[in-house]
Amino acid sequence: MHKYIFNSRDVAAYFKYFSVPSYLEVSYMQYIFNLGNKILAEPLTRDFEHFKKEVFRELYFLWANGFEGERSDISAMTADGQLALICDQECINLESYMKLICLHLIFSGNLPYINLNFTGMMYQLGLKCDVSLYEENVRRIMESLRLVAYDSFGHAFDLGLGVPDELLRISLNEEFKASLVNRNFRDSLKSEQQSWLAELKEKSLKVFGSIPARRRTGTGTRSVDTRSSSGPVSGAKYSDTASQMPANKVQPKGAPSSGNR
Repeated sequence: MHKYIFNSRDVAAYFKYFSVPSYLEVSYMQYIFNLGNKILAEPLTRDFEHFKKEVFRELYFLWANGFEGERSDISAMTADGQLALICDQECINLESYMKLICLHLIFSGNLPYINLNFTGMMYQLGLKCDVSLYEENVRRIMESLRLVAYDSFGHAFDLGLGVPDELLRISLNEEFKASLVNRNFRDSLKSEQQSWLAELKEKSLKVFGSIPARRRTGTGTRSVDTRSSSGPVSGAKYSDTASQMPANKVQPKGAPSSGNR
């Protein structure tokens, strides 16, 4: 089975479908470009600026075609008349969707698997082919994208036996996963975000200057009642008529006074 490698439209569609912020797009491109021809088509791995230009061109195509987010029609990911590369033409939407799932597992090194119900996906993707053809295409796309399926208990599931109507765990196969070096993409991305924020702060200081700290206007101090139960303390800033009564006249609330019996 031919092992599929991704192109610039696949990467651009991932950005759209998973809502990657525009200021992080270049970081994502740099990461997948560094993985080389294990992931990307050979012409895209020769020059990063060329690869970046191609991805931005495909981003414009997807935007113009109405593919703008996870609620977009998956069929808008492909141009009119485009031929499927792995699946039968009737299942081209399955091919497009599984490419996005595979890319998400590649970009998310800390994500062990994704839960999918292939039986429900057939209707969600608008496929109208025969069920047996659909099941054969599921098996084919999984093998080509180097994905494996496990049941809910973590046991390997052979899709050649059919597609069950239950959630399966979809993951990159171990050999493919081991070939993806430098999987700490999130850590490097966090570092780049902090650098980006520091750069913005520096530019803001150049334009607006430093902001002076606010001065406190109040000069007085809050008085604290430090009186004991025996009476008022000298220097207190408020009066309490009850506390100024002689000690022998003070009685707990609710207890009768001995002088009134």
